[in-house]
Amino acid sequence: MQKLITMQKLMPQTTTKLQLTFNMPYIDELFPAFQAGDFAVLYGSQNVTLLMAQLCVRAHLPTKQGGLESNVIFIDAANSSSLPSVLQVAEHQQLEPQKMLEQIQTLRAYTAYRLHTLIIEKLEQAIKASGAKLVVISDIMCPFLTENVDDQEARTAYNQIMNYLSNFAKKHGIIIIATNPLHENNPRNRMLQEITTAKAGVILRYTKTQYTSDIELEKHPSYMLGIVDFRPENKTLTDF
Repeated sequence: MQKLITMQKLMPQTTTKLQLTFNMPYIDELFPAFQAGDFAVLYGSQNVTLLMAQLCVRAHLPTKQGGLESNVIFIDAANSSSLPSVLQVAEHQQLEPQKMLEQIQTLRAYTAYRLHTLIIEKLEQAIKASGAKLVVISDIMCPFLTENVDDQEARTAYNQIMNYLSNFAKKHGIIIIATNPLHENNPRNRMLQEITTAKAGVILRYTKTQYTSDIELEKHPSYMLGIVDFRPENKTLTDF
């Protein structure tokens, strides 16, 4: 049974041509679509990677189907590539896996310094070269949790990245989505999560326990905030 708990009601957001939907009934009732200019963060359970795979595939679909008709830039920040999951979703939607791979430009940055450089110095060039309308960053917080980076460096560099992505999405009219599986045993998790909450315009949290699985829209400039039951464990990935 689905539950929806409304928390805040604001004026509806103006519809834009560039939209990206999950096409997952429970989620779509809570969160209709990402919009041009959104900088969004999906965080919580490790299963946020499954939602990310769904979005990477759907970005290639026609706009009439809730896609972007676009290439995707996938930034792997923690050796967490979800390409096998992406290919499963592509096969389920009767898309050619090899063609899908050709339309996803993968960039890897496993250190905080490399990720900072890649985003601030090279992302704009990659967007212009590929024409991508969606940028996905997998586990954006991970490189800043290591002992090789001290607390002040981590705070400063991470804050710069989050500011840059927020402004970049608006400036170029694209959608940027970062995933952030929580690292609750790391002492920096809370500090960096506070920065994330402050800078991202859209925040969705995926909470999974032994008995429940919820998606919560925690932050949005115009959509109604709330929580919805979400039970992906009752489906295989390809049922998405």
